[in-house]
Amino acid sequence: MFSYKFSLFELYVLFFILVLQRPMATTRAEDDTESHEVAEVDNNWWRHAVFYQIYPRSFMDSDDDGIGDLQGIISKLPYLAETGITATWLSPIFKSPMVDFGYDISDFKDIHHEYGNIDDFEELILQANSLGIKIVLDFVPNHSSDQCEWFKKSAAREEGYEDFYIWADGKINANGEQEPPNNWQSIFYGPAWTWHPEREQYYYHQFTKEQPDLNYRNSEVIKAMDEVILFWLDKGVSGFRVDAVNHLFEDPDLKDEPLSGKTEDPKSYDYTQHLYTKDLPEVYDMLQHWRALLDDYSQTHGGPERIMMTEAYGDIKYLMDYYENKEGVKGPQFPFNFLLLTDLNSKSDARDFVFNIQKWLTYMPRNHVANWVMGNHDNPRIASRFSSNSVDAINMLIMSLPGVAVTYNGEEIGMEDFRDISWVDTVDPPALNAGPDKYKLVSRDPERTPFQWSAEKNAGFSNADKTWLPVHPNYEELNLELQKATEKSHYTIYKDLVQLRKSEVLQQGHTRLEVFNRNVFAVIRSLKGDKSIITIINVGPEEEVVDLHDILDDVKQLTVLISGANSIYEKGNAIAVEEVTNFIMAPQEAVVCMIE
Repeated sequence: MFSYKFSLFELYVLFFILVLQRPMATTRAEDDTESHEVAEVDNNWWRHAVFYQIYPRSFMDSDDDGIGDLQGIISKLPYLAETGITATWLSPIFKSPMVDFGYDISDFKDIHHEYGNIDDFEELILQANSLGIKIVLDFVPNHSSDQCEWFKKSAAREEGYEDFYIWADGKINANGEQEPPNNWQSIFYGPAWTWHPEREQYYYHQFTKEQPDLNYRNSEVIKAMDEVILFWLDKGVSGFRVDAVNHLFEDPDLKDEPLSGKTEDPKSYDYTQHLYTKDLPEVYDMLQHWRALLDDYSQTHGGPERIMMTEAYGDIKYLMDYYENKEGVKGPQFPFNFLLLTDLNSKSDARDFVFNIQKWLTYMPRNHVANWVMGNHDNPRIASRFSSNSVDAINMLIMSLPGVAVTYNGEEIGMEDFRDISWVDTVDPPALNAGPDKYKLVSRDPERTPFQWSAEKNAGFSNADKTWLPVHPNYEELNLELQKATEKSHYTIYKDLVQLRKSEVLQQGHTRLEVFNRNVFAVIRSLKGDKSIITIINVGPEEEVVDLHDILDDVKQLTVLISGANSIYEKGNAIAVEEVTNFIMAPQEAVVCMIE
């Protein structure tokens, strides 16, 4: 193996990034049906984007109260631009008692005081726009806070708000005691019904008791939430990530759900099959209504397409109808794809990876856009779910696949879960419900710790004496500042991947997946008239040697475009034909190459 001069490699990369534009070719995983309409406005901006999720509370603290805020985000926008990020979505920033850290909203049209105010948000939009970064907000329509004025008015049976929420009388049991109207459970453990003494009825809540569910069978609720969407669109947001959408509707007859047989604990969410509280068909109608609202706004006000992406953990056949129904009526631009997040772990082999990738592409309706989610604020980080050695390989994978890539803040530097957070420092509601003996089994705090910017106090996140969650103690060795100063680090590799995604072959190319053996697989992206790109990944714990001729015809050599921090290959290396026959892959390594 020998190396070309680095300048020649740069020419190769520039070939892909600056290649002359041509009409967009329809591929299996892209929606190009409207490309002929795109003239002055780029409505394709989201189709190949890397959406960078910011958890505001943990991103950057500007006022040293130990809590991240909007001014902190503003100060770090140049970092996102430098990295190549063009779209970011923010976890909830709205006014809230913070029982569930922003997912319990008391005012959908105001900013939570710990994060700033409306002026700060308007400055955020202005600064982001100047850097070419689009802002997408977290829209939480399923419920409000019990401190919301809507709920207070509904509890008081104020005219127009009587049925804003799900209210029901209780039933009398054999002992003459009043109990909830049915056996529905909260996702966060315990009954999904709470007695309200003022109203003298039970109210329904899929999450904490402080998060009462809104009643979407009431047209006034739909109207109120439409106004929320329009309010933030007028502020300049480019769209919404819609939270927990498959929980929007419940059976109006409040029927008991059948037992699942998975547990004997009647307070557990797994106690029943959720036939009457999840994935009801009315959800489709609601999503299609919001899509029409967004499309109408984009058409009326001009500018880039305003988008909707949805969060729902559910059956893939059900989720695919989110894209559009049988009649072609469209819902969100894409439902989040959690297959790689929920169905893969450190025990998964190459076949599992390829199966789950192909599964989404197979079920997805034609002329729509795929997306790939490997982490978020509710699930363990890549380095903790797989291993710290797998970070580069996983990032290479999602950046090589067609469509949208989603990155949770911190994954670009390989942050790890802080699994030793004490009971005293625990704040996550499900963990608090589980108690001091079991909280670590369910807590989401470990993946929400502050971003590790540097080796300074509190990892450069805050100068406060105490942060809202403790900083991971490994921050002195694992931080962005150190990685930016290192020629080959998780961050520098991630940044190269973001740039490489601008190549036409990765944006428009066809996708082929190949399994070499139980540990090694490849993603091949090809486009007629362009050189192809192959990403080869070893997910196993041992070195593997594979023959690339098994899947590649007439390959003369490979040129390494990007390799992992611990790879035996270097950027710009040319791998001759004889080495292609015995291609060596280190444990948990990946490499992105151009095929010649």
